[in-house]
Amino acid sequence: MESKDIFIVHPQNKEEETVLKAFMNALKIKFEVTKDGNYNPDFLVKIEKSGKQFANGEFVSVEKDQLEEFLGLK
Repeated sequence: MESKDIFIVHPQNKEEETVLKAFMNALKIKFEVTKDGNYNPDFLVKIEKSGKQFANGEFVSVEKDQLEEFLGLK
């Protein structure tokens, strides 16, 4: 059985990082390690702006049954 799920973990220190790597290797689970700095800076600015807009109440809430109309698909 093949899983398509992705797990994102956030080790808090080197010890947790080492244990996670050992665990994944022991179970022969493929994994990759990335650093936060790998994101495009323009993308990060947009995400930060979006978070501030949400915190300020600048968003639209759409019910599931109204989604197609909201997107102009009806």
